[in-house]
Amino acid sequence: MLDNIKKESEQKMIKSVESLKSNLAKIRTGRAHPSILDGIKVDYYGNESPLPQVSSIKVEDARTLILVVWEKDMVSKIEKAIINSDLGLNPAVAGTNIRIPMPPLTEERRMDFIKLVKNEVEQTRVAIRNIRRDANTKAKDLVKNKEISEDEEKQANEHIQKITDSYIRNSDEILKDKEADLMQV
Repeated sequence: MLDNIKKESEQKMIKSVESLKSNLAKIRTGRAHPSILDGIKVDYYGNESPLPQVSSIKVEDARTLILVVWEKDMVSKIEKAIINSDLGLNPAVAGTNIRIPMPPLTEERRMDFIKLVKNEVEQTRVAIRNIRRDANTKAKDLVKNKEISEDEEKQANEHIQKITDSYIRNSDEILKDKEADLMQV
């Protein structure tokens, strides 16, 4: 029973860190990366579809993305969706291709992004601590129901604390890497 609680907790912590990585990938750092456009949805015959489902996204160079749109009718809709996104990008259309140059980040914008990154990391830390709390509560309930001893509960709590510390350290490292990435000119 305790092993299930430990495994379940660790799996949830892994998912929290993966979610953090996914969210941070969408925060642009001045360099072209296809995941920047992941959050943009475009109307595709009445359905909201992500950009990768209506075009292919390629990195031309360090500061330019190219979208190869599969249907000519979609070019203007995709261009409008990119302009209306909060990414501050200005696409240039050439036939069925859309070039998206990445503007350099200002110091103020970098600081805004760092605040956003710190907020995301803090939310992940809170989620990890909540997972720890839930696991400890489940272990305490097992003691109440006399399914395990207090010593086993204590060992389980120590193990859960170790994995909690590990994943919080992991999220702190992700924060440090993303901050360095954002401050790089």
